Amino acid sequence: MCSGMPRRIAIVLLNLGGPDAPASVRPFLENLFSDPAILRVPGFIRPWLAKFIAWRRTKPALENYMILGGKSPLLELTQEQGRSLDAVLNEGGEAEYRSFIAMRYWHPMSDETARHVQAWAPDEVLLLPLYPQFSTTTTGSSMVAWEEACRAIGLDVPTTTLCCFHSDGAFAAATARMVQEAWEKARAELDPAVPLRVLWTAHGLPESIVKSGDPYQWQVEQTVAAVTRHLDIPDMDAVTCYQSRVTPQKWIGPSTEDEIERAAHDKVAILLVPIAFVSEHSETLVELDVEYREEADKLGIPGYFRVPAQNSDAGFIASLADLARGALGGGRQLCSFAGARQCPRQHGDCPHAKARAPALAA
Repeated sequence: MCSGMPRRIAIVLLNLGGPDAPASVRPFLENLFSDPAILRVPGFIRPWLAKFIAWRRTKPALENYMILGGKSPLLELTQEQGRSLDAVLNEGGEAEYRSFIAMRYWHPMSDETARHVQAWAPDEVLLLPLYPQFSTTTTGSSMVAWEEACRAIGLDVPTTTLCCFHSDGAFAAATARMVQEAWEKARAELDPAVPLRVLWTAHGLPESIVKSGDPYQWQVEQTVAAVTRHLDIPDMDAVTCYQSRVTPQKWIGPSTEDEIERAAHDKVAILLVPIAFVSEHSETLVELDVEYREEADKLGIPGYFRVPAQNSDAGFIASLADLARGALGGGRQLCSFAGARQCPRQHGDCPHAKARAPALAA
């Protein structure tokens, strides 16, 4: 590189992805259930079982995506987040930043994105997940896919991975501002005599995955605690719950559906906060805004409100920019929002525990 040229830093935004047309729904689901991090069965069973599950789930999934116009909005929202992040990061001029998107289950996926990154020839890469909390089923799976894609094309650039930012102060403050605004708006619409309960709702996981060492649930709880510290809601009535159960085994709870029923029994209004999602997608726009709302109406809940996902909220984007700068400035290949490992020892699937294992063995 010529002297005086700014360093080129590629920010790879890791996200789930979603079908971009009705015809994409089934192959998207096949990709999802073919992931060994999602469908934890012996490898020789997984391909045909993934196809069977995808076949069974295509019709209801397609109905959901038709509510959204036939496709997921996640790619366009992630692209806007990338543009907004680039604008903030490039303000100082100390380096040239460019965001790339690597979706896990639909295009653009890691193999395609790795080729684009290679063509841009960065000096450094930062993997930045759009999942605040680490799970082997989300960020962990995306990390593996990215590493495989880079090996396949010989992309060998110094790379830092930010594994999580579950209770980062700026992220928590930006989220709390949105919750506070929604709370105040809801209270203004409700009869003063009607109580309002906050439901912090996150995507669920099978209990077996958490018991095997996945730190996701613990990190969700840390997010809730961090955001709550920034709220000005005296004697707040709140519960953390989990949505989107898709398999028959026991999942972590309580479930969001059960908490909606309990709220109806208690005759309280509810404000749902999607605490593990930073972009609108089918689980917020359909599951929360349509399916759960309809159930709440049937149960006679006196008020149903929802905090929007962060999308390109200026405070959220600023927090991502700070996280990126902090991760890149530490000289580490793997870091959390606060540098070193944050998860308690029992969470053996924390990526820091995996990263240390070879060194400890040696």
